Amino acid sequence: MTALRILLGYYHPWPNDTGIYLARATGETAARGLDLHVAVVDPGRGDTLAHLARGEADAGLAPLNRVLAARSRGEDVTAVAAINQTGLESLHSLRSLGVNRPRDLAGRRVALNPTPRGLAMVRAMIAADGGDPSTVEVVDSGHREWQSRHLAAGIAEAYFGSYWAWDELFDAHPAQDRVSWPVKDHGAPPFHSYVLAARGKVLRERPEEVRALLAALDAGYHRAATDQAEARAVLETVIPYFPEQVLARSLELVATTWFHHDQWGVLRDELITPYARWLATEGALSDLSGLSGGVDVTWLPREVTA
Repeated sequence: MTALRILLGYYHPWPNDTGIYLARATGETAARGLDLHVAVVDPGRGDTLAHLARGEADAGLAPLNRVLAARSRGEDVTAVAAINQTGLESLHSLRSLGVNRPRDLAGRRVALNPTPRGLAMVRAMIAADGGDPSTVEVVDSGHREWQSRHLAAGIAEAYFGSYWAWDELFDAHPAQDRVSWPVKDHGAPPFHSYVLAARGKVLRERPEEVRALLAALDAGYHRAATDQAEARAVLETVIPYFPEQVLARSLELVATTWFHHDQWGVLRDELITPYARWLATEGALSDLSGLSGGVDVTWLPREVTA
């Protein structure tokens, strides 16, 4: 058995990671000779890609934009599979605040972690609905994902960044008052939310292990989607502190993002190149050099260029 270390993309496991845990629990990784170590990042030492750069893991989940940015900085990482075939973030508000659609946020306060990409997303969603994004007042929410209670307290009229398949499920505010606009449906360019990135050194020196990992994850994610009761049981072993009904609903929702025509891992150029160009135009990506070598579709169990 060969040890292979993979890092998750969030502060803790959540249902988007289910295929990884299920691949290990059902013996898919072991059958391919892999002793899979799964871990989360230490935020005090950077994100998944920072850990990969120091050689502290072999592969990890990361947002596509961060992989492209890392590659443009000369970091030796490559996206080898897609985890999600769509964006997961949403823009949220309350009807009781007089907000019924994105353009109503013109002249209002919107809370978010004000990264260039986050700001560009909010601007795009408001502009696509006919509003003037230049009049929005930005409230810095840092790394905390807000909920309706923050808006009801008068801190802002909307917040951006929480996932429609996760954070939104914890919101206890009356559902009839909440409004949510996923980026995938409201003016932002389409993109892969998370991808699986691997260190260049691992790709060069351990190619068969990488292919074995992807084959195992392919099986794991398909099994997680088709047998969600089994998947939830595995999740309970790694995140038993979340309500069962939240895990079940999150898994049900996020599983819809894992496949393109029933194929897992597909890296689609229509979700990569136009998105990268948009990020560069918006100042959220320094240049497009990360596209060269930053994504490689040939590592999947079957080469798919979709």
